[in-house]
Parts: sequence; structure tokens; C-alpha cells
Amino acid sequence: MFEALREDIEAVLERDPAARSRVEILLTYPGIHAVLIHRLAHGLWKGRFYTLSRFLSHMGRMLTGIEIHPGAQLGRRVFIDHGMGTVIGETAEIGDDVTLYQGVTLGGTSLQPGKRHPTLAPGVIVGAGAKILGPILVGEHARVAANAVVLTEVPAGVTMVGIPARPAGADPLVQASDVLADSHPFQAYGTDCDLKNPLDRVVADLAAQIARLSARIGELEAKSEDLPPDQFAGAPSSISNRQGAEALEEVRR
Repeated sequence: MFEALREDIEAVLERDPAARSRVEILLTYPGIHAVLIHRLAHGLWKGRFYTLSRFLSHMGRMLTGIEIHPGAQLGRRVFIDHGMGTVIGETAEIGDDVTLYQGVTLGGTSLQPGKRHPTLAPGVIVGAGAKILGPILVGEHARVAANAVVLTEVPAGVTMVGIPARPAGADPLVQASDVLADSHPFQAYGTDCDLKNPLDRVVADLAAQIARLSARIGELEAKSEDLPPDQFAGAPSSISNRQGAEALEEVRR
């Protein structure tokens, strides 16, 4: 346990530029306290001391504002930054080197026994206020942006955005630079600062289409002005020259 605590403190130093010393982290970081208390509660849970483990977990929630069910499984170097309002359900599984921010919910969507909560593979980052619901897998080094609501499985190395969340890199309206390749740099709050706003891309695409249509209409108007007056002379009797002229004027409009 002491080795795991040492790793947790080192993880905070790596991922939080506000951390100044190991003593400060040990004394003032609620995420460290919550994980430490959870390890004790989880040990009691595995020993079938269910009520005692739930009581210890409850005390941890009162102290830190972070609610972790004692049945949840946490890996090594899990960092819960700020943490207030974070909820981790009973059958949730969190891999090594995962980072969670405040207000994150790993929740269940079923009342049936068994696996009901998400599984987070190693290296996942979940931004503030994000909700991951159901027995789904979030792949290695995936990112869940702040306030996203994830209801389906997440491929490895992809950033999920929106409600309901979608893979940003797979959306043609979103810059694909946020899909991670061989390296997995840490991204605070699970969001690439260069990620483009999808609405900006939609507006730009519409503006480009309007410009193309305007140019095409100009070409058609120029061609129509060069048509000879007897353009419709050979038209069937059911279509008069006057009707042809009206159709031409409609094209111009």
C-alpha cells in the first residue's frame, strides 16, 4: 500500500503543475485521500465486510466529496484531480494511469445484477462533468472531453465529444488531429486545445457551397444572355415562345 501511495503522489506531480511538493499532495489533495480510503474499503469488501466497507466509503465521501463504491476496482496511479462530485459505481473498473476530473460519473444504466458500470482501460482521461454510462469499454489512452455523455464503447486513442458523445476524429466536420498516434501525451481535461468547433466547420462548409452556387448561377445567366431570340422556335406547339421566355426568365432569377 505504501508503494502504491508513493506512485500515486508521483503521478500527481507529473499531471498537475500546481503541485509543489509531495508533502503538500499528501496533506491537501482529496483525490489522494479518496483513493487511499477506497483501497482500505475495497479490501474489506473483498473480505465480505460489506457494511463496514460501505461505512468507510461513506466517510471518505464526507471527507473528500468523491464517492467511490467499495466494490469498484482501481488500478495503480489513478489520479482524481479536484474530484468534488465524482461518482464511481460498484462494478466500475479503472485501469492504470487513468485521470478523472471533478464531476465525473461512471454510472450504471441497469437494475439487473452483474456488470453495470464502465471499464476504463489504462491511460484514459475523463474531463470535468463527463458521464460514462453502462457496461461499456473506454479504450486505452482515449479522451472523454468535459461534459460529454458517453453511451457507447470508445475506440482506443480517440477523443469523445458532445451529447451523446461521438469520436471527434471520425467526424468529417471535426479536425482529426486529436486522434492519438504512437505517442500518448497527457491532455488536461481530456481535450486537445487545437480541437475545432464542429459548428465552425459546418458554417464554413455552407459558405463554400453558397459561393460555388453563386458562381454557377452567374455562368448560367451569362450563357442565357447569349441565346438567340428564336431559341424556342423549334419547340412543340404546346409550348409557345412566350412560355419559353418565361422559363428563361425563371432560370435567370
